[in-house]
Amino acid sequence: MDSPCHRYLCYWCKRCGGVGECAMCKENGPGGAVTVRFWAAAREAAGRAEECSPVATLFAVLERSVESRGPAGSKLALVLTRCSFLVDGTPVGVRDPRTVTLAPGSVVDVLPPFAGG
Repeated sequence: MDSPCHRYLCYWCKRCGGVGECAMCKENGPGGAVTVRFWAAAREAAGRAEECSPVATLFAVLERSVESRGPAGSKLALVLTRCSFLVDGTPVGVRDPRTVTLAPGSVVDVLPPFAGG
């Protein structure tokens, strides 16, 4: 795969092979999406392991994820209040998600608390 579409191919880009022909790339330009990966309880609440979102702040990406689920989004919203987040492998920590700007092609990992750790 020699395309600059994404370092980690999001759901839509897996369909276009990373050549910029998917819905997310057409909307945001090649590589213009952020991949959100849900783990454990967050995966269950989201109903999927990953999704992509237009580039924005971490807050906007998470808000879009909750709102896109309609009434079922309330379960995800509750889980997100207990999660920690990694952006491209770097912990967000206590920073306000509204101030965490995401770059095109970023990967956000949503990590709920894990037992025994």
